[in-house]
Amino acid sequence: MLFFSIFHNTMTLSLKPIVFFFLLSTLFFSITQQVSISLNTTTLSKSGDSVLIQWSGVDNPSKLDWLGIYSPPSSEHRNFVGYVFLSKSPSWQSGSGSVSIPLVNLRSNYSFRIFRWTESEINPKKRDHDQNPLPGTKHLLASSQELGFQQGRGPEQIHLAYTDREEEMRVMFVTEDGDERRVRYGEREGELGDVAVARVGRYEREDMCDSPANASVGWRDPGFIHDGVMKNLKKGVKYYYQVGSDSKGWSATHSFVSRNGDSDETIAFMFGDMGTAAPYSTFIRTQDESISTIKWILRDIEALGDKPAFISHIGDLSYARGYSWIWDQFFNQIEPVASKLPYHVCIGNHEYDWPQQPWKPDWSWSVYGKDGGGECGVPYSLKFNMPGNSSEQTGTRAPATRNLFYSFDMGSVHFVYISTETNFLPGSKQYEFIKRDLEFVNRTKTPFVVFQGHRPMYTTSNEIRDGPMRERMQKHLEPLLVNNNVTLALWGHVHRYERFCPLNNFTCGSLGIAGEKWKAYPVHVVIGMAGQDWQPIWKPRDDHQDVPIFPQPIRSMYRGGEFGYTRLVATKEKLTLSYIGNHDGIEHDKVEILASGQVLNGGVSTYNEHNDLNNDETTRKGKVESNFSVFVKGASILVLGAFIGYVLGFISHVRKGNVAGNSWTPVKSEET
Repeated sequence: MLFFSIFHNTMTLSLKPIVFFFLLSTLFFSITQQVSISLNTTTLSKSGDSVLIQWSGVDNPSKLDWLGIYSPPSSEHRNFVGYVFLSKSPSWQSGSGSVSIPLVNLRSNYSFRIFRWTESEINPKKRDHDQNPLPGTKHLLASSQELGFQQGRGPEQIHLAYTDREEEMRVMFVTEDGDERRVRYGEREGELGDVAVARVGRYEREDMCDSPANASVGWRDPGFIHDGVMKNLKKGVKYYYQVGSDSKGWSATHSFVSRNGDSDETIAFMFGDMGTAAPYSTFIRTQDESISTIKWILRDIEALGDKPAFISHIGDLSYARGYSWIWDQFFNQIEPVASKLPYHVCIGNHEYDWPQQPWKPDWSWSVYGKDGGGECGVPYSLKFNMPGNSSEQTGTRAPATRNLFYSFDMGSVHFVYISTETNFLPGSKQYEFIKRDLEFVNRTKTPFVVFQGHRPMYTTSNEIRDGPMRERMQKHLEPLLVNNNVTLALWGHVHRYERFCPLNNFTCGSLGIAGEKWKAYPVHVVIGMAGQDWQPIWKPRDDHQDVPIFPQPIRSMYRGGEFGYTRLVATKEKLTLSYIGNHDGIEHDKVEILASGQVLNGGVSTYNEHNDLNNDETTRKGKVESNFSVFVKGASILVLGAFIGYVLGFISHVRKGNVAGNSWTPVKSEET
């Protein structure tokens, strides 16, 4: 009996931890079994289509319970693409609810997981770009089945660009494999008799230079990038085209109007720093205002009729910063405009900068950091193909950085693009290109010259880190602009609109309006207000009085805090640049410049920032409107309705709901 008693007691003690663990596991297993998650479909037709995700059985629901979005489905819990809080659903407190999320085709399936997260588990060291804590993944409650995209619908992410030849048009797009794809095109929608084979390329995780771009959290398969050129185009003619193949499917039919070297008219839509919006929260901030920018530009495009035009996005394009799927969001968002008009770009800090970049002189320690998220220009260089053949080696296994500096003519304007992220000093390839290009412009054919780069040569914002760069741009590049009578110098990086007087060495030139002697100095305009939502300051916030106040200098003619874009319209006699605001889609400022270089209205606009901020209706009625602005109003209602159905439902309501359902809000950081 003693033996059996000792044996019983010993076994009881040794089994207690096992029994406890078993009971705990059983309890947790029962919880996970109680929570169910279902999808209304397992196949989406195309990017932008939504899936309805429903759940039930969540006991004691918390505002911190969240739904993770994963692609590929094998991703670790921490490597989500994005997330939404269950409190987004009006019925979340009942333990059941649903959310509808539009998705972009990432060329691998999606899955969804529900997690419990408690306030005691918030890790202050793991934060997103807004300094909000990233959700914890310790308690998985449920996982969904997989969701994919329908095969055979053809390529996506279609965008156009000019080549070095006026009779050509480039089209680029993305597919899930490297099989041959073609471009078929013609002057009639049903008769696409001309065919061009697209070359194909891609990049790998090992090509990236730093984290997160080369880490599991940021890397996703980018697919295969196809590049086709439509040749022998007639001047100023509307063409229809499709991309794809018989075996893998063709895209929808798109159209564009070819360049016309005999035309004097030039139309362009120009901006910087737009980014893209996402229908969920993720590791980095995305740009909801980009939706409105694309919306209004689409309205303007529809009003053009059969006139050629193009888009100019001068740096900080997607703000992917190493998170690969943000590029997919960006190209899906711009496709409605970029499939109609050539989409031209230059490189910005968020496409390129990384700690070991090859050109990083001692004076630039405050300028070049790690803003590119380890991409080191690779996605930028392969996803776009601009005119010219400029490139710089990266010093790594990554392919050379391309699309750095180039130029082309469009109507009566010669457009020049440069890189502020690579060497622009005397002796560099870029400096020699700029000097040679500006000196040999045919001013009879193109009386206007528009010069573009990302970081501004002039700004009155509280942006001090780029000071050493601006000094060198003013010393070495400004004389080239002044001596060669550059008309406009457009810049991004600062997320505001600011127009300067005709300027040389911080000094305004005379306008000659009263008959006085005058000199044709360049008009510098900062146009980085297309979407990125961190705004540099002119004046300190009420709760940050330690930030210096910067009054508006005399050289700064107009400063605007509203998101928007600029619209350029030129003939051989006059160039007009208009600032279009996103909240109303009408003109807030403009400058007119004659072919002689004389600035007609270089003074303060009738609609200034003070009136903008204070909503002065009397002044608002006095805003100048160009003929183009009046013309586009007729197209507004139809286009805006279509675009809202296409995009607003795609993104904004989901992301704003996420923020509203929680106790923290986005925090702005000092970033450009």
